[in-house]
Amino acid sequence: QVQLVESGGGLVQAGDSLRLSCAASGRIFSIYTMGWVRQAPGKERELVAAISIPWSGGRTYYADSVKGRFTISRDNAKNTMFLQMNSLKLEDTAVYFCVAGRFSTYSVQVAEYDYWGQGTQVTVSS
Repeated sequence: QVQLVESGGGLVQAGDSLRLSCAASGRIFSIYTMGWVRQAPGKERELVAAISIPWSGGRTYYADSVKGRFTISRDNAKNTMFLQMNSLKLEDTAVYFCVAGRFSTYSVQVAEYDYWGQGTQVTVSS
């Protein structure tokens, strides 16, 4: 079992930055691909970023909608993952979930991630 706890969400203005954190506990953090999934009201869940395990080079994935603005990273020594979000847009408003799964690199299929946090709300206003 892996327990995931997100933090760092909040209300910001368009163009601002925000950094989300995900603290993991339980099984060995470094064997799990980590990711961030978001869900906006009335929309399907979307994988916005993922980072693979260290032994596969820490490969990253970004949804087209966040490329160049969001950066995912992980600190395996501290069992923590981050999502740096810059140049936030109104359409980034969503609940952001920290997720974990076992893959050789990563999966873009949200349903394939086994562990989920409770989510943290990010609201971007104009």
